[in-house]
Amino acid sequence: MMGVHRRQSGAPGSLRPPAKRRGGSIRIASAMRIGVGNPLPPPPRHAQVRVGGGERNGRALGRKVARVSAFTALMLRDMRLAVRVGGGAVMGALFFFIVVVMVPFAVGPDLKLLARIGPAILWLGALLASLLALDRLFTTDYEDGSLDLLMTAPMPLELAIAAKGIAHWVTTELPLVVITPLLGLMLNVEMSGMGALVLTLAAGTPALTFIGLIGAALSVALRRGGILLAVLVLPLTIPVLIFGVAAAEAAITGPQAFGPPFTILCALSLASLVLGPIAAAAALRYGLE
Repeated sequence: MMGVHRRQSGAPGSLRPPAKRRGGSIRIASAMRIGVGNPLPPPPRHAQVRVGGGERNGRALGRKVARVSAFTALMLRDMRLAVRVGGGAVMGALFFFIVVVMVPFAVGPDLKLLARIGPAILWLGALLASLLALDRLFTTDYEDGSLDLLMTAPMPLELAIAAKGIAHWVTTELPLVVITPLLGLMLNVEMSGMGALVLTLAAGTPALTFIGLIGAALSVALRRGGILLAVLVLPLTIPVLIFGVAAAEAAITGPQAFGPPFTILCALSLASLVLGPIAAAAALRYGLE
């Protein structure tokens, strides 16, 4: 009987659990009693501060992501409109080509003269081609009411204008930079300086675009704003034209150094990239009030 009683107590179906399980059950039961009858004490204050800071950081990160997505969406929308409706890339490149082709007829067949004035002709053609689509940069949005939505949107107006400026440069100015080597050969520009010429146009054309934003914003509500746009923008682009041509001629003919005028040209582009959207936003707010 004693042996049978021992075997029954040690059997798997015995009512008495082992000591380890008993202790675990007691701890689980005590924890359940604490969770049901006596709620746990609140977390320390520093933990609450960390949670709140995490929520604030998450909200700030969400706002930044929303702004970036809105910036990208607006830029892609303007690029699609420029390609489908306005044809900014094709019209600008065609006008650039026509200007370069007509200059030799006016100057004459002197190859040395064309090689000397070739960088200036290319820069002047790029400047005039950039003005073709600027007059419609804000006018279309003003006519269909999109400009009012941009001015009341959560995204700052300066960022929206910067997105439109980048889209204009990609669709209008970048194709001009791409076809510059072909047109440079038509003007007898030396191949050794062709890369520097393309580099100066790539670095200086953003300044033309973002300076043009100011004139486009000032003439958005006018009926014949295209004439006023040219009058306002062309004097402001003279420094860009001077240093762009100087850097290209220094790389092609010399003997001046290429670095100083090219550095000033890059500085002008960076300054216009920062100040252009701010001035254009102020002009829009003042003109549409």
